[in-house]
Amino acid sequence: MAQNISRGNRVAFLTLGCKLNYSETSSLARQFVEHGYSKVKNSEQADIYVINTCSVTEHADKKCRNAIRKLHKQNKDAIIAVTGCYAQLNPDEILGIEGVDLVLGADQKSNLFMKVSQLKQEEDSKGLKHSGARAFSCAISEVETIFPAYSSDDRTRSFLKVQDGCDYHCSYCTIPLARGKSRNHPIDFLVKEAGEIAERGIKEIVLTGVNTGDFGKSTGESFTDLLEELSNVKGIERIRVSSIEPNLLTDQVISLFASNSKFLPHFHIPLQSGSNKVLAGMKRRYNRELFASKLELIRKHIPHAFIGVDVIVGFPGEEDSDFCDSYEFLSGLKPSFLHVFPYSRRANTPAAEFGNQVTESRKSKRVKELTHLSEELYKAFVEENKGREEYVLFESSIKGGKMFGYTRNYIRVEMPYKKEQIGQIIKVIL
Repeated sequence: MAQNISRGNRVAFLTLGCKLNYSETSSLARQFVEHGYSKVKNSEQADIYVINTCSVTEHADKKCRNAIRKLHKQNKDAIIAVTGCYAQLNPDEILGIEGVDLVLGADQKSNLFMKVSQLKQEEDSKGLKHSGARAFSCAISEVETIFPAYSSDDRTRSFLKVQDGCDYHCSYCTIPLARGKSRNHPIDFLVKEAGEIAERGIKEIVLTGVNTGDFGKSTGESFTDLLEELSNVKGIERIRVSSIEPNLLTDQVISLFASNSKFLPHFHIPLQSGSNKVLAGMKRRYNRELFASKLELIRKHIPHAFIGVDVIVGFPGEEDSDFCDSYEFLSGLKPSFLHVFPYSRRANTPAAEFGNQVTESRKSKRVKELTHLSEELYKAFVEENKGREEYVLFESSIKGGKMFGYTRNYIRVEMPYKKEQIGQIIKVIL
């Protein structure tokens, strides 16, 4: 590794969006550090800023544009490279923002270090002061490759990318356009990466992907095979799954979680709507009855499991009666937590052309109602767990001399700070 890093080699990273992006950014950062670059916070002066973007909503796009402007203002001489879903879907839009030098689509992400280094070397060799006027985009085409990634910034938890892309084409979603078809690395490769994570002293891995449960499409393997092999990796003591579609949450997966203590009782399952009419319009691959049956099976075999649920409100054609139907379904279902999102009209999706678009004010009202319901559901979940013996992986110190961590079923716990317990799994009474 290079020594005596120059002032011209400071690089900062900004991740927007999902944990999949977070794992990819961490892998990109390791490439720079391994070649002698000094990683600094994105709030600091850097010579290179790398932004890994999200485009799941218009708000996500706006957040990216604002971030570019802020970083350019922070250092007008810095190289700014943009990658991720927004870069894949709207490269020309990003190139039009002052300060942007490089836009790379999903297939070019693995080449980001090389492209940025080439640009930097060109400017250094010519003695040019960066002007931001030399922006260019790598050829962006249909996504076919898969960039391997895992995070290593956290001492206790790593997000391991096991899958990318999606074949579902829900009527509101641009992710298949941004990420391509469902594909994955083989199990052997991922087991090797999990071993590297364990060698860093990290005890917990979180499996991430665009459609994680669809693992195996490109290798002829299965998600349960992957889970079983990962559970045998020495040093990995806890395994979570970031998100899994209800139709892919099979009896075998639930049984494996129930029988192997390495798999944590923590499920993140997208529902999107509790109305079968709305689910059909969204082109989801299940109805609410199937969803309810999955939760019933989890609770039967894994008591006290945390169940987080994604919900979209204000989908085109969602009448007040449909929302009430969805609200009552969720209220009776009693998940542990709701991740609530207003529908965002996205270009090049069928739903963008649907009639009966819901007003923003009505969406906001529905978000507020479901957010309040979520608070009540989570409060009830925590109350049900009081007095139970649990195991907490403590992560770091916080204000007031406290350390925090999460139980197996994802309840945040605070205790007086003890340095020797950071990164350790400790038994507590909640």
